[in-house]
Amino acid sequence: MGEELSNPLSKHYKFRALNVYASTEWLADNKKKYRQVFDLHETNYIYAELSFFNKLFDEEDWEVEVELRCYAMKKPDKLLCSLPFRRKVSKYDPVMYIREGWGNKAAGAFWKRGTYYWEAWIGGRKAGSKFFYIEDAGAPVQPGNNPYLEVQSLKLYEGPYDDIIEDERLYYKSFSSEETRYVYVEAIMKNLHRERSWQCELYTKFYNDARELKGQVVRLQRIDKRDDIIKITAGWGSNVKGSWRKDRYTAELIFMDRLLAVIPFEVEEDFEEGLSSVLLPDQQSPVLLAPDESFNKTFAEVMERLNALIGLTAIKQQVLDHAKYIQFLQLRQEKGFTEKERINVHSVFIGNPGTGKTTVAKMMGLLYKKMGLLSKGHVHEVDRVDLVGEYIGQTAPKVKEALAKAKGGVLFIDEAYALARSNDDSKDFGREVIEILVKEMSSAGGDDFAVIVAGYPKEMKHFLDSNPGLKSRFKLHFEFSDYLPQELSQIAAFACQEKGVELEPEAKAKIDEIIVDAYRARDRSFGNARFVYDLIEKSKINLGLRIMSDDNPKDKPKEELARILLSDVEGLGAKPKVQLPEIPVDEDLLQEALQELQRLVGMEQIKEQINELVRLVRFYRETGRDVLNSFFLHTVFIGNPGTGKTTVARILTKMYKALGVLERGHMVETDRQGLVAGHVGQTAIKSAERIDEAMGGVLFIDEAYALTQAQGSNDFGDEAVQTLLKRMEDFRGRFFVFVAGYPENMEAFLKANPGLNSRFDKVLKFEDYSPRELHRIAMQMLAENHIVAEPQAEEHLRGYLAFLYDYRDKYFGNARTVRTVVNEAIKNHNLRLAALTPGERSGTPLNLLTLADVQAFKLDKSSFVFSKKGIGFRQREQ
Repeated sequence: MGEELSNPLSKHYKFRALNVYASTEWLADNKKKYRQVFDLHETNYIYAELSFFNKLFDEEDWEVEVELRCYAMKKPDKLLCSLPFRRKVSKYDPVMYIREGWGNKAAGAFWKRGTYYWEAWIGGRKAGSKFFYIEDAGAPVQPGNNPYLEVQSLKLYEGPYDDIIEDERLYYKSFSSEETRYVYVEAIMKNLHRERSWQCELYTKFYNDARELKGQVVRLQRIDKRDDIIKITAGWGSNVKGSWRKDRYTAELIFMDRLLAVIPFEVEEDFEEGLSSVLLPDQQSPVLLAPDESFNKTFAEVMERLNALIGLTAIKQQVLDHAKYIQFLQLRQEKGFTEKERINVHSVFIGNPGTGKTTVAKMMGLLYKKMGLLSKGHVHEVDRVDLVGEYIGQTAPKVKEALAKAKGGVLFIDEAYALARSNDDSKDFGREVIEILVKEMSSAGGDDFAVIVAGYPKEMKHFLDSNPGLKSRFKLHFEFSDYLPQELSQIAAFACQEKGVELEPEAKAKIDEIIVDAYRARDRSFGNARFVYDLIEKSKINLGLRIMSDDNPKDKPKEELARILLSDVEGLGAKPKVQLPEIPVDEDLLQEALQELQRLVGMEQIKEQINELVRLVRFYRETGRDVLNSFFLHTVFIGNPGTGKTTVARILTKMYKALGVLERGHMVETDRQGLVAGHVGQTAIKSAERIDEAMGGVLFIDEAYALTQAQGSNDFGDEAVQTLLKRMEDFRGRFFVFVAGYPENMEAFLKANPGLNSRFDKVLKFEDYSPRELHRIAMQMLAENHIVAEPQAEEHLRGYLAFLYDYRDKYFGNARTVRTVVNEAIKNHNLRLAALTPGERSGTPLNLLTLADVQAFKLDKSSFVFSKKGIGFRQREQ
């Protein structure tokens, strides 16, 4: 009665609600998009909606005086607007709505970040109030780009009205229609807006399969700027079991009128534990979202995880020192010091495969996040293929996309050196990637991401030298050494735990033995931890094959299904033996090759070595012994030009064919140009093509030392050597490699790579021909052309060749020089005959080389027939 006296209108209405919204879009049932949290960049007008029940419904019309006031929360509160109205309430309206707003048509012009509230007054009496909040994260919420939060995990569970604690939750993807009370959505999100505390308003809507809204829950939660993770639960249902009918449902999360995620579930006969896949607006396929617990760990816990890694002692200390220095710089900033340069978080990781580079990169991402340098701390891993486009205009968008995905975390570029090809390769777009990276890393927008590039030492040096700006961006260098055998043994034990197996003592000893052998024989392609994981995986496979070969594997006790025995690991470290093709010895072809060898002038020691080798191979073949695995047949040919290396290589190839060691018995001749390409990635392909051509025969590489002699910062000869070594090992016995070159250079070639010296255990050394042998070669060449030298001409040639021999240096052409001299003599011979008349010619021997034909060869350096003065000859000592 007192209320009616103080407010006579109270008998005409009953207050229903005061809601706030920003969109004037009409929805079903006369509703608006009610909210309490708005983004500054999207807000122009904020509306208040007063609604009350009409107690005079269906009786009479009446009038009401209403005032809507808006305040900004300050000290004291500031009145922004006062909007009075006098409205007629129709007897036909059971609920009366009064709506009005305030602001500016330009978004962000009027409303600033802060807390506000609307008040509704009816008949001079306050009827209700409603708070709302304006937030600013620097950018509006857009599809695929939410500056406030990121969904990390969505799970569903069942519970009563008052929820259940997290440790007791059971997660389901299907619920029982008879037992389910409330279906709860557990949302775990990363807080991306860490500059200040803010209000998070999350709508959770439950729909059935017909898209009918079953229920809606709104959660308004203040997020502290120190919170890394946002956890919100929302459930819908009833404490009375059976309120959920059998059907397919979806739970949808809405934030600031944007759909964050959709998680489907079913209600059937029984519960089914598990996680449902989640539909995200910016992705085509469902994904399984589960929280990464590592993001919840403290700085000390992340460092503890880093220290728990096997090995990497120097890296751990370097990372710890780097973290402490960053903390020191941050302390200086807190005390008022100003740093001229930003804290550098970009790094170069140098090391072989499997040395923990990616693992440490993830740790550093978390450390940077905990120290406030990165907002997310995740790692986005890419390589050349992910960054470089095939055509003009494709590269920049791919790099921008990779940087967008790495925003707030680490962009990890594996084998980054592949981006820096030769300077004259105008068709390559890798350099465009480097230029964009340099620009982004130096721009103002480069604060919230770190770039880590990884690769081999030599190639990474070339990468950093390829652009003047790269070295200044990457000031942190971490060198990952190969794991030691004892560390690899620990990794093997850890791999067993992960794979659910255990090694018997004898099997463990054998694994350690294999690891030590592999460590001793390692090159830069050694897989380190990957090699060990592969060993354990193969052991597990052998365990499975052994168990399943039993008549009754299901009767085996559980512990036997996890126990790796010595028999499961034996043979893992041994390389498979290559069996010789069953090809009988071709005696005719062998004798032909031996006769060709015997006809060669000089090289008696070479002939004896080859004859011994032939006898040994024949003996091994006749006694059934393994030729290929007893000794290598890859051969080094050392000698100066023209000493017969290529000729002997062809004869030796024919011999191996005759002995049945080689299937085809052909020889593919090549050099550096035939193996090395001009840019990264193509050399291995080019080398592999030559090797494939030589399969079943011999690959002869002339001047092989050119592969290891540095040709500049962008040389890829070493890539050809690596490809060659791997194929020589992988296809052992299927082809042989002959390498040839000068003595000093070939010695350096074999020392350039540890694998080269071990692959070539047969060396044939070709000495320079003596003057006597040079004379014999000249006479053979003349005989091949059906020419006979008269005694005076032969004697002059003998003296001239001895003269050339005396002045020779290491470039002396030996038989090649003889051929040049013989060809010149034959030319003079032909010119002399051509000058005769037919009658004179008829009385002259046509095949006789006279003194006149060779008199041009004077025993004087100035008379040398070579156009390049001094090439191949030295000054004779007086």
